[in-house]
Amino acid sequence: MSGAKRLAPEKGVLPVRASRAHVSGESAAQTDSTLRNSLASPSFELGSVRVRTYSSDELAALLPMPDFDANKYSRGKLTIVGGSAAYPGAACIAAAASQRAGAGYTEVRCAPEAMPVIQAFRPSVVVRSWKELASEDFVATSLRKPCAYVVGCGLDASTKQGAAEAKELVCAVVKQAHAPVLVDGGGLNALATRKGQRLLRRRFVNGWPTVITPHMGEAARLAKPFGFSTSDPGRLACLLALAYGVVAVVKGPNTYVSDGEMVTCIDEGTPALAKAGTGDALAGILGALLAQGLSAVDAAVLATVLHARAGKAAAQRLTDIGVAAEDVVEALPDAIGSVAEGKSRFRRFGNKLHL
Repeated sequence: MSGAKRLAPEKGVLPVRASRAHVSGESAAQTDSTLRNSLASPSFELGSVRVRTYSSDELAALLPMPDFDANKYSRGKLTIVGGSAAYPGAACIAAAASQRAGAGYTEVRCAPEAMPVIQAFRPSVVVRSWKELASEDFVATSLRKPCAYVVGCGLDASTKQGAAEAKELVCAVVKQAHAPVLVDGGGLNALATRKGQRLLRRRFVNGWPTVITPHMGEAARLAKPFGFSTSDPGRLACLLALAYGVVAVVKGPNTYVSDGEMVTCIDEGTPALAKAGTGDALAGILGALLAQGLSAVDAAVLATVLHARAGKAAAQRLTDIGVAAEDVVEALPDAIGSVAEGKSRFRRFGNKLHL
């Protein structure tokens, strides 16, 4: 996959500060206490955090252009676990976006009731019931057959039964996927539990990247166990990355990406994206880039830029009023083309972060 940055065997995409706490030999309880006390303390400083910007040439170099002899497996398999009976559309949008973003093979594991909807929406997507999901279905990523997982799109946590099912699915993916995992939407609440944090710690220590993509409301719920302030989304992204051992993508008009050592602000947002389903499109794009071998940080930044530019491209045709999530997916080729040119017709993002 020329142009793509493959996942390194080291833990280079993980926040070093948090790793010191994780591998220091402390018990799980002591580690939680250490992180909570140090990160929530008013004296905690982020002065050593780097503020990173990506040039247009760097973004263009990240595009995972397929090799001439590529096949559907070498281009990356993405498994999306989502799409409840109540919200099958979220899985539809995420799956379609992943295909437009280059994934060679997209599979959706959804509620049995959602299967016909997703199959009709995207016949080229492989659709199976999540009730049949077993440990042997979690194939580890490899150089020849890279893969990644997205969990959370369209999970219905609004009822007690739905929340329990969402937690079970998220924990299964986070525990058993020896590959990059993205947790979004209805799956995020499961991470704020003791079991969720324990499983994230295990992934961190083993060097399996995890990405979270909360909007500010979801980020606030993740921040609550640690008492983090939510007044500064850039600082919050950094703190969540450190506390959970993940790459955090805090979505908003300006989106902040952090691995705990570095923060990037992408300020290409557009009100055209303020529609239901557009977050699922971002999850599909980001998951596809992870499946194609990009590092978690690079995938998060490139996906956010592509998502924003697709929103703007769709708005040029449909206006900010008329854009829907499906239009963002269909505009992805325009966004990819703008990045491939090494320059944008739209305003480039810059550094607006003040810690």
